[in-house]
Amino acid sequence: MEAPVQSVQFGQYPPARRTIVHLSDTHLLAGNPPLGGRYDTAANLARTLEAVEALGIRPDAIVFTGDLTDLGEPEAYRVLRAAVEPLAARLASPVIWVAGNHDERPALRRDLLDLEPTEEPVVGAWDLGGLRLVALDTSVPGWHHGDLDDGQLSWLRSVLSTRAPLGTILALHHPPLPSHLPLFDILELRDQGRLAAAIAGSDVRGILGGHLHYSTSGTFAGVPVSVAAATCYTMNLARPASEVNGMDAGQSFHLVHVYDDTITHSVVPVVDAVTADYFSAEWIERMARLTPEARLERFSRKR
Repeated sequence: MEAPVQSVQFGQYPPARRTIVHLSDTHLLAGNPPLGGRYDTAANLARTLEAVEALGIRPDAIVFTGDLTDLGEPEAYRVLRAAVEPLAARLASPVIWVAGNHDERPALRRDLLDLEPTEEPVVGAWDLGGLRLVALDTSVPGWHHGDLDDGQLSWLRSVLSTRAPLGTILALHHPPLPSHLPLFDILELRDQGRLAAAIAGSDVRGILGGHLHYSTSGTFAGVPVSVAAATCYTMNLARPASEVNGMDAGQSFHLVHVYDDTITHSVVPVVDAVTADYFSAEWIERMARLTPEARLERFSRKR
């Protein structure tokens, strides 16, 4: 499963310290009827999980940033768990579940997390070998917009009062970013200034989000924010903002690499496409045997 390790550093940066697979918005339904009469969410999730495994890596965590189900049905959480946990076991990677506006806390807690089925927010903090991953619950029971109550913000400040060796990444469903689509403006995370105050001066290095069904990025309170597109369906942004709707195409997830001084978020498409075969593990090994000068001559010089 593990890809060959490159022992020679080709460029200026050493290998990433930690790697996270970031997925979002699976929107599973009990019995798997087509979502909106159009989308086979279970099949699209299966294709996405196959793509994750095909990476040949063992990520430090697999993070799902919300809208795990479409209606919060207990059966849908059980189906999701049955689909993801075997993969996570094969990869020896913890799974971090984040609640979204389409989720229902009691069923999520009972059927996915083996917790008491209450309306308490679904939060947690994980130590990923010195990198801290904090999951927040921006869902609001009975509503689709997002919010964070005083209790969660107080808990977050307490967690962040101690710095982690590799810093902290927050994972939440409603991203603290503007959207050029009017529908998402209505359903955004409310009172974002309170979250900004809670993370001010802390070791938060990045924020992972979902909700939008398209990949985007920005900054919030000086912290980079990365939003992963959905596995179920995505928004077709190649239309005027007022006419953007869903499409059964463009599904993807993010591959997050955590370095000492930066974090990268690479979009991994879930597509069936013919791919060239020039680069390979053997190619890497051949290049590794060359001197830095010979590598530069071999690969950089224009012919």
